[in-house]
Amino acid sequence: MLEIVQIPVWDDNYIYLVHEPNSKKTAVVDPAEAKPVLEEAKKRGWQITHILNTHHHFDHVGGNEDIQKATGAIVVGAANDTRRIPGISVTLSDGDEFEFGQSKAKIFETPGHTTGHIAYWFEDSQALFCGDTLFALGCGRLFEGSPEQMWESLSKLRNLPAETNVYCAHEYTSANADFAITIEPQNDDLKKRVEKIKQMRDLDMPTVPSKLKEEVKTNPFLRADDVNIAAFLKLDGEDAATVFAEIRRRKDNF
Repeated sequence: MLEIVQIPVWDDNYIYLVHEPNSKKTAVVDPAEAKPVLEEAKKRGWQITHILNTHHHFDHVGGNEDIQKATGAIVVGAANDTRRIPGISVTLSDGDEFEFGQSKAKIFETPGHTTGHIAYWFEDSQALFCGDTLFALGCGRLFEGSPEQMWESLSKLRNLPAETNVYCAHEYTSANADFAITIEPQNDDLKKRVEKIKQMRDLDMPTVPSKLKEEVKTNPFLRADDVNIAAFLKLDGEDAATVFAEIRRRKDNF
């Protein structure tokens, strides 16, 4: 099993240190900056060997070059976005497997937030590193992709095992909860989760990771094919991508 350490930085970013104890390899996922990552690794006696990037935005790759300079780490990222990921030398595409010591990650291309976004799923550790594609109760803005692309990307992730832990890259859950309840005000699972999130944030506790089974029951962006949501949005009979686009439009203007 991987050892996973969450490092909060800036206002709401999460960086992850991922340690494979058999090989003693350590990866950092989406480093916004280098200093807190290097300090945490040093404190634990871990040598950083890899940087795993989900996409090119600065709050996910800003620490690449400094970490690589300090450790010689290998930078891993999307094959179709090499020009925008600093230091990349290992490129991955949809369906690839990334070997990390005695652990493996299956790679999913998940365009929508950006055209070159990927996610890493470590099945044995029930860990999904999904960057800004899927959030707790939310999803990323569509800066480069289409609603159809993002819905397809989210559908890939939704089909993973229910006990998968969703390690997204931001603590956006409170704001996402405020919005989600406007889409499904009668969802009892969602109402319970909203209250739990409020209690956790009042105690300054992270709401990430979440379980995929929670997201499937409560995240409106994963539920765009639910007929009740379509009816609530007055989109009866429309396809899921159309319903998703309306949910995303409303969130953008919330």
